Amino acid sequence: MSAQDRRTKARPQEQDRAREIEQMEREVGELTGFSASGNSDAERLRVEVTELRREFYTHLGAWQRTQLARHPQRPYTLDFVRLLCSDFSELHGDRAFGDDPAIVAGFARFHGRPILVVGHQKGRDTKQRLARNFGQAKPEGYRKALRLMHLAAKFGRPIFTFVDTPGAYPGLDAEERGQAEAIARNLREMSRLPVPIIVTITGEGGSGGALAIAVGDKVNMLENTVYSVISPEGCASILWRDAAMAERAAEALRITASDLSAMGIIDTVVAEPEGGAHLDHEAAAQLLDAVLVRDLEELSAISATELLERRYEKFRHMGQSFVASAAS
Repeated sequence: MSAQDRRTKARPQEQDRAREIEQMEREVGELTGFSASGNSDAERLRVEVTELRREFYTHLGAWQRTQLARHPQRPYTLDFVRLLCSDFSELHGDRAFGDDPAIVAGFARFHGRPILVVGHQKGRDTKQRLARNFGQAKPEGYRKALRLMHLAAKFGRPIFTFVDTPGAYPGLDAEERGQAEAIARNLREMSRLPVPIIVTITGEGGSGGALAIAVGDKVNMLENTVYSVISPEGCASILWRDAAMAERAAEALRITASDLSAMGIIDTVVAEPEGGAHLDHEAAAQLLDAVLVRDLEELSAISATELLERRYEKFRHMGQSFVASAAS
């Protein structure tokens, strides 16, 4: 079988089915618009299509959820900031080299309480994606994030991070400026910050580029997101020398929110609106808001000493759970 044949075979049939459901929804909407109000047939069709969509998205596989996690219309960090926070003031620069648009950070208020927000930011169109480097941060991005985290800790402000990146930028300029050191320093320092840290995976959680802002007291994932040491395509290229085997790799990696919750890697799977967060940003934010409020109340009642002890034990236990799971 040629590589092209394998790619054709690997192409998920679910994508075609999703398009069919969307087409049906459009047709039902048009029918409802042209029909008299209260048309029972149009209403019945609408209910049937809604149920079909619900059933379809409930049984998605790892690769299909990966595609949803990468959907270009998913809410990004600035969308969540707009919908969840007030008085956001973005800050820039690492005070050493420059600013990195792939990571946004600044102080805001969440339900009236001052917090620090840090997150990856992708772009909607080609121009924005190039400007944001597709959400792939460079060392100055991680150093900016850490600079502001230290400032938040100084003033006792909780930290919210939103993770959505395929990984840290692997370019020559990033390596020259110490990409690995910047990520490693963030891992060490975040484990020591004496304020609540709540992490939310909102799209892709790719390797060290994600983990560099994901050491927290609570680690949550939206329902249709992924969190992994390597992308399915990268894994497939290493194991089978064929990126077209990405669907098989995604299943083997166990990268979905439900898989990671079962292994104890994350704390909460945050539900998304029917069809995915990309269809309704406001509803997605409302569902996340309830989880963030709960987590912040819980963590705020804990002393700084106990907070750090729990964080240490959390990640120690996380490693033990992963090794035990891999062995089984």
